[in-house]
Amino acid sequence: MPQPKGAYQSLFTQVKHDTGLSVDVNWVDHNTFQQNISTYLQGNPQDVFNWFAGERMQFFAGQNLLHDVDDVWASIGGNYTDAMKAQSKGSDGHYYFVPFDYYPWAVYYSKSLWKAKGYAEPTTWDEFIALAKKMKTDGLIPIAFTDKDGWPAMGTFDYLNMRINGFDFHINLMRNGDQWNSPQVKAVFDQWTQLLPYYSPGALGLTWQEGAQQLLNQQAGMMVLGLDQIGTIFTGPKAADLGFFAFPEINPQFGQDSVEAPIDGFMMSASPKNHTGAVKLLEYLGTAKAQQFWLGSNPADIATANGVDAAKYTQAQADSVTLIQKASHISQFMDRDTRPDFADPVLLPAIQQFLNNPGDVASITSSIDKQAKSIWASNG
Repeated sequence: MPQPKGAYQSLFTQVKHDTGLSVDVNWVDHNTFQQNISTYLQGNPQDVFNWFAGERMQFFAGQNLLHDVDDVWASIGGNYTDAMKAQSKGSDGHYYFVPFDYYPWAVYYSKSLWKAKGYAEPTTWDEFIALAKKMKTDGLIPIAFTDKDGWPAMGTFDYLNMRINGFDFHINLMRNGDQWNSPQVKAVFDQWTQLLPYYSPGALGLTWQEGAQQLLNQQAGMMVLGLDQIGTIFTGPKAADLGFFAFPEINPQFGQDSVEAPIDGFMMSASPKNHTGAVKLLEYLGTAKAQQFWLGSNPADIATANGVDAAKYTQAQADSVTLIQKASHISQFMDRDTRPDFADPVLLPAIQQFLNNPGDVASITSSIDKQAKSIWASNG
C-alpha cells in the first residue's frame, strides 16, 4: 500500500467497524512500489493492493499476476459509470480492478492573483500564449514547470498530443509503440518549444512541490499538474483560492474533448490467501460510503463511485467532476497508458533530453522509436 498512511489507516479502521474484516497493511513508499511491483507480484504479495487503471492494470493481468474480480463487480456494478467499467477490464473482458479515487490534470492558478491582475481563462492556444506573454511582462513566471522528478512533464506531452493529434492517436501511440518517429509526434515537440520561454528557471532541478509553491506564493501564474498533487499544497483557507481551466484547444477538430484523469484503485493478486475476505474488502472499497470516508481527509481527489455527497467537496473537487463529465475521452497518464518497461526507462529521460535540447527533436524521436520497436518486439 503506497503512502499517504493517515487517510487509509482511518479507512481500514472503518472497514473493521463496517465489515468485521481486519486488514493487515504493508506500507511501501509510492515510487519504490511502482519500481518494484513486478518483483512484488511474483513473490508473496498481499491479497489486495493499490494500483492504477489502464495499461498499467492490463499489463499485469496479461502476465497472469492478477486474480479477476468479476464476483466483486456482480455486487458493485451499479455504483459505476460505463466509462469506469471500461477502465476496470483486462483485454480478456474480465474485471481486474476496483476504481477508488481519481483526479484531473488541468492548468491550475491562484484565483486571487488572477482577479488582481484581471486575467481571463484562455480556451485556445493563441490565447494561452498571449496570457503567458502578459504574465511575463507583469514580472511573473508565466508557467510553473518543474521536472526533477521526471514524470510531471509527461502530463504536458499527453495534453499536447491529444489536442494536436486526437485521443485515438495518443492511445494507439502509447499502446502500440510504433509511431514515435512520425510527423505527428514531431509536431507535439515543436508545439511544446513555444512554451519553454515561459517556464520556471532551472526547471529540471526543481521538484513539483517547488513549482506548486511558486503558484501558491503568487510568483507564477499557471501550472499544468494533477489535482492529486496541487490539492496537497493549496490546503485550509488556501483551498478556495485554487482555480483551473482545461488545457487549451490547438486543433479545432479535437477541441478540448479529452481529459487526463488518472484512476487509482485496488486489485487482487493471483493467488490470494483469503479469497473470500479479499472479495468482501473490494466490495466495500467499491462503495460511495468507503470513498467518501477516505475523502474526508483528502481534498486532492474525487470519488469514482456514484452516490457520493458532492456538497462535501471543495470547489476545486466539484469543478473537477464537471470537467471530467464534459470530456468525451479520459486518458490515464503517460506512465499508466503505456508499458511500464517503456514509460520510465525510455520516455522519461527522452523528454528531459528534449527540455535540455529542444533543437534535437529529430534525433530524440528517432531514438524513442528504435527503443519502442525493440521493447514491443522482444516482449510481445
